Amino acid sequence: MNRLSTAERARIISCLVEGNSIRATVRMTGFAKNTVTKLLVEMGNVCLKAHDELVRGLKLTKRVQCDEIWSFVGAKQKNVTEEKSEEWGDVWTWTAIDADSKLIVSYLVGQRGPRWAKQFMEDVASRIDSRIQLTTDGLKMYGEAVEGAFGMDVDYAMLIKLYGNDSFDRRYSTGECIGTQTAVLQGSPDPKHISTSFIERQNLTMRMSIRRFTRLTNAFSKKVENHEAAVALHFMYYNFCRIHKTLRVTPAMEAGLAHHVWSIEQLVSLMND
Repeated sequence: MNRLSTAERARIISCLVEGNSIRATVRMTGFAKNTVTKLLVEMGNVCLKAHDELVRGLKLTKRVQCDEIWSFVGAKQKNVTEEKSEEWGDVWTWTAIDADSKLIVSYLVGQRGPRWAKQFMEDVASRIDSRIQLTTDGLKMYGEAVEGAFGMDVDYAMLIKLYGNDSFDRRYSTGECIGTQTAVLQGSPDPKHISTSFIERQNLTMRMSIRRFTRLTNAFSKKVENHEAAVALHFMYYNFCRIHKTLRVTPAMEAGLAHHVWSIEQLVSLMND
């Protein structure tokens, strides 16, 4: 890895953050598959640390939306063999977005259980220095996790979507949404801002930008380590390098965490720090 220059690393990372698979990146750059994979993992670890250090003390954040997005490592849970049960299966990525700056405040790769919900919400709360309005979907385990992380210092509501009983194949999509219900759990959230639209749009961005999340392909992760690295790289690039089409600046700039658009070279240079 030390043989790669910053420019060469930037070429590889540029391909990965634009939604290319490992093999596609190999073909485009001419570097070996092991080289690309090793750089992804090392860069992912660096991005995870950088996000943890830089995305803190958020004073401008007022409205946060949370959701979980499904993916898998090795095989879908129903297809996992006994000898692979500890390595493969369904993986969920928990995400929290600032509705105004579009900054990804926090993310967590793990399972969809109470322990993970608690860890995720505690991390969200630790990064924000103001009272916020929080909206999640109807996942029941959020209720206790939010109370444990924020106490009474939050305006929290759930947005519960209601789906029709359609007869079409639901393997790849849910039924038609026929309505929503809201449930206020804490504080006094503004009804106009009880929404998960921005975080659901971010889910689409993830599926378009991280090849491992693209459905019906063989680009899925084979190792959890690689999956976590790809997620960490994506969010660091999204927050600091990618200009948001609506804001015309990066989310980090809008949130007051950066004064300029980071280049890929600047992102890669974090490996040298």
